Parts: sequence; C-alpha cells; structure tokens
Amino acid sequence: MLIDIGVNLSNSRFDKDIEQVIERAQTAGIERLILTGTSVEESRAVIAICEKFESQFPGILWATVGIHPHDAKTLSPSNLAALRKLATDQYVVAIGETGLDFNRILSTEKQQEKSFEAHIELAIELKMPLFLHERDAAAKQIEMLKSYRDNICNGVIHCFTGDKKTLFRYLDMDLHIGITGWICDERRGQELQKIIKNIPLDRLMLETDAPYLTPRNMPAKSKNGRNEPAFLAHILEGIAAVRAEHIDEIAKATTATAIKFFGFTK
Repeated sequence: MLIDIGVNLSNSRFDKDIEQVIERAQTAGIERLILTGTSVEESRAVIAICEKFESQFPGILWATVGIHPHDAKTLSPSNLAALRKLATDQYVVAIGETGLDFNRILSTEKQQEKSFEAHIELAIELKMPLFLHERDAAAKQIEMLKSYRDNICNGVIHCFTGDKKTLFRYLDMDLHIGITGWICDERRGQELQKIIKNIPLDRLMLETDAPYLTPRNMPAKSKNGRNEPAFLAHILEGIAAVRAEHIDEIAKATTATAIKFFGFTK
C-alpha cells in the first residue's frame, strides 16, 4: 500500500470524475491521499472534499492548509487567522504548501519571505509538519528554516528537483524529500536520477502532484494528459529502477515514513 503525499484534488480538472479518480487510486493500492491547500480558498476546498467523501472512502483523504508562494501577496491578518482555524480541522495534517519560488516571481521575494515566516511560525505554534515548496530559492529557504530549526516539528520538500548539494543541505537539516514523476523524465529528471540513492528510505516519500507532472514514460497516459493518484505506482517503479532496489522494500519504507511524518495511526 502507498501514500500519495501531494495531490491537487480540488483542481477543476478533477471536477467531473473525482469519485472515479479516488476509486482508481484505491484499486492501484493507494491507501491515503493528502490533498494540497494552496490558498485559503483551496484549503477550504480540500477540507470540503475530505468531508464529502469520508463516508464513502473512510480514512483515505487528508489535507494540508497554506498559501502557495505564488500567492504570498494575498497574506493578510484575516487570511492568516483563517489558516490557523482551518489547521485545527480533523482532516488537516500539515501546514503548506508554503516556501519560496524565485523562478516565477508572481509575488515579490519580500512578500514570499513574509508569508513563509508566518507559515513556519504557525506550524511551530500548532506543532504540525511543514509541506514545503522551493524553486531557485534554496539558499534563502535554508537560511530561513535554519533560524527555526530547533522548533520545527518536521518538514518535507515537496516535489524535489534540486541538485546534489541542495539535497544534502536539506537532509542535513533533518528534512524529508518528496519525489514525483519528475524521476521518470529522461530529459529533465537526469540529475534527480543520479542523486536519488542518497535519500535514506526513512526520509523519502512519494507523490504525484496530480493533475500536474504526469510521468513522461507512462505506457498508457490518460486521454487528456492529466496525472492522477493511481499513477503513483508507476513513480514507485521508476524510483526502484534508478535506486536498484526492490519495489516492495521502497513501498513499505516510504509508506511507513509517511505514516510517521503525518502522525497517522497504522
């Protein structure tokens, strides 16, 4: 059984068949889906999805709440208060998606840093792990995390695509690493394929980031090119191949890591 730690199930591309998407994930051996909150509105939306399908899919859907760095400019006292309240919901297991993105400056660097700091402090206050985003901002992100290192409960770098130096710096801070279908990309994923063996299994977790990042080498992609949680098994196969380890070993270890990280009962 597997856990997909990052799914954008509130995305409009899932509106017409969300129930079938969850069913296919179950059939593929995905036992839990963690739905990503990327704004106050989306955080409310993912919690609503968890509530709506709890009776039909008990214990499968969980959520994070946060404001993506792209939308850091929307941070306000009222939005932060809303996140604090949402974070206490029974389905919420982490604070985020938060962090820094200096690749696409959709909010200024200062706005992102202010929002990130607020998320870190909220996670510390509530004793919850952080679900972290980072693009072209590793130095600043690490600098900010270091100043809170002794108080942070836990953190995972969602959709890691960095280089070896960045990987080791994150691991040295006791952070976890989330791997997506990027590992299956024969072009963009070459660097990641070279360094993934350096991630200890007790720090490695799996995610699709669906509907984005559909594995390029999927033998049969969906007609609309959409990624979905059921494809996590294919990502697992890709990781096992480049690490030269048995699929069952990685599945068991990464699931155990996610259970411990998010505080699930087995």
